[in-house]
Amino acid sequence: MKKTLPVVLAAALSISLAGCGGGTTSAGQAGSPAPLSSAVQNEAPASVTITSLNGSKETIELEVPYNPQRIAVLDMASLDILDALGMGDRVVGTADTSLDYLQSYLNDQVDNLGTIKEADLEAVMAAEPDVIFIGGRLATSYDALSEIAPVVYLATDTKIGVVESVEKNAATIASLFGLEDKVDELMGNFDARIAALQEVSNGKTAIVGLVTSGSYNVLGNDGRCSMIGREIGFENIGVDANLDTSTHGNEASFEFIVDKAPDYIFVMDRDAAIATEGAKLAQEVMENELVMGTSAYQNGNVVYLAHPAVWYTAEGGITALDLMLQDLESELLD
Repeated sequence: MKKTLPVVLAAALSISLAGCGGGTTSAGQAGSPAPLSSAVQNEAPASVTITSLNGSKETIELEVPYNPQRIAVLDMASLDILDALGMGDRVVGTADTSLDYLQSYLNDQVDNLGTIKEADLEAVMAAEPDVIFIGGRLATSYDALSEIAPVVYLATDTKIGVVESVEKNAATIASLFGLEDKVDELMGNFDARIAALQEVSNGKTAIVGLVTSGSYNVLGNDGRCSMIGREIGFENIGVDANLDTSTHGNEASFEFIVDKAPDYIFVMDRDAAIATEGAKLAQEVMENELVMGTSAYQNGNVVYLAHPAVWYTAEGGITALDLMLQDLESELLD
């Protein structure tokens, strides 16, 4: 039976994107796994309670269906984890993405639900999901989406670090399917790889930042790229510890970089990550007379992160973590 759009949701449709791709997708079209055997069904719970966030970014206990068959995903880190767990065939709708390794989800069998910043609520309703995954960019849509299905909102906690956050969030998602044991296998080699990078970072200073609109914005250890300072261990000297840099960083002059004289400069190209038309490449912005006069540049220690879209839109995913470490390994390890 077709669902009726709730009044509160109808009001919220003013934030929706116009139109959706693909139309309603049935579980069969999405390639859902065969039903569980009757013995397993008898043992499995109808629902599980997980720790998630609400629209105010407060920790809550959330009851969600166990072994959901129809999943809507508006967060690339969550889609990344579902994909790694082998649950991608349960996805009936997803947000648009430029990430190469998630392009298989952009097809006629999976509904287009908008973007990670702006959900098409009508399309989400039409997909009839059992559960919906979102990230921080859609926190303001939490209540409207909750009218459709339980909303799992997971985030990277920079206080515990990216790696531990990935493991924690993967375990949460895995618990919906009874796949908790698989998380250890997927996370198995990250610690050793980080330890190898820590040998390079030991005693070294760095400025970490992103290029956007022709400027270089410095980042701290409280948001994007925080792994470089927290887990990898570079002393991030670009910002005061009390400054908030978690969104797009704080704009810095190139004279500032010269004055700080870091051993390494890390650069994430935000314009490339979001495909900004006509934007200069990060390398064009950074390779000016001032930066080229620094010891970091002259020693070959300006590191351009090769997968900026991963760092910017999917930090918190398992494959994303692998690619982020590859970006550092290719530049820092012999």
